[in-house]
Amino acid sequence: MISEWFQRVGSSIPRGFSRYFILELLKEKTYTGKEIIDYAIEQSNGIWKPSPGLIYPLLGRLLDEKLIEETKDGRYQLTIEGLETAQDVDKINDIVKKQLEVLFRLGNVGRFVALDLLEKISSMGSILSSNIANMTEDETQKYKKFLQDELSKINETKIESASKKIKIE
Repeated sequence: MISEWFQRVGSSIPRGFSRYFILELLKEKTYTGKEIIDYAIEQSNGIWKPSPGLIYPLLGRLLDEKLIEETKDGRYQLTIEGLETAQDVDKINDIVKKQLEVLFRLGNVGRFVALDLLEKISSMGSILSSNIANMTEDETQKYKKFLQDELSKINETKIESASKKIKIE
């Protein structure tokens, strides 16, 4: 899954990706910081080489946010809250992926909408990832509702576009 992502984006690693990369990786097993760096380099075929100056401070923030914990042998693992966060991200990814697949099938208009959507999601993800530790439960729920509403709008637009295309044919 992760290596497929690298093939699509090349060397353009979006801001905030490292955080989700670590959470996704730690769903499988425990890793040391060095192993996380090595895995990223291996999976990207050397395209992405995250530095210790990126990974270790990020691990510190994830520890502060109680999304991960450090084991006695210096490895990192997800906490229950970290696992729930990673699963929420997976659900959103699945929804967005399905909707983007339909948009890309709609030709140039669909591609334009999909690329615009990706840019918006990337921006929102960066903002959320930099502010999540400071958000209250109420703010988190508001963001979640906002994202669900936006995905619903996209789904409605997708259905309308597909209906128009069918009528034209």
